[in-house]
Amino acid sequence: MKITKSKITQAIIIIALLGLYWFIEQAKIPRLSDGNQNELLKNYYHNKVSKKMIKITGVTKKLLADDLIKPRHQKFIIHVDGNMSLLVTHNIDLAPRINSLNEGDLVEIYGQYEWNSQGGLLHWTHHDPRGRREGGWIIHNGKKYE
Repeated sequence: MKITKSKITQAIIIIALLGLYWFIEQAKIPRLSDGNQNELLKNYYHNKVSKKMIKITGVTKKLLADDLIKPRHQKFIIHVDGNMSLLVTHNIDLAPRINSLNEGDLVEIYGQYEWNSQGGLLHWTHHDPRGRREGGWIIHNGKKYE
């Protein structure tokens, strides 16, 4: 099969259009400030939105047993302003476990929101080992876990 200039040009155009599409989709993801994060979370919940990165500050409501089946996850529930609660599943095969976490602790989390009828869950609270996308993190007592 002979590769012509026309085929190379078509491939470059397709790659450029896919890159532009990705860039536009990323621009639609609101970057949060502390003032609107809870409103955005409520919007995601009421509209059953998933797969969006979001920054949330909340209080640890309940510590759950770690999921020890690979990939392993530290799990806990946080209470967010108002009456919303979120399940956090923090991958401890990719990021350090937060050993000092206690109920009642304040945490700031940047992760991917997934809708469910109980309020939703946050995951992807770690770096991307393949470097393909923005990673998440958890800040607890001034230390960042990513």
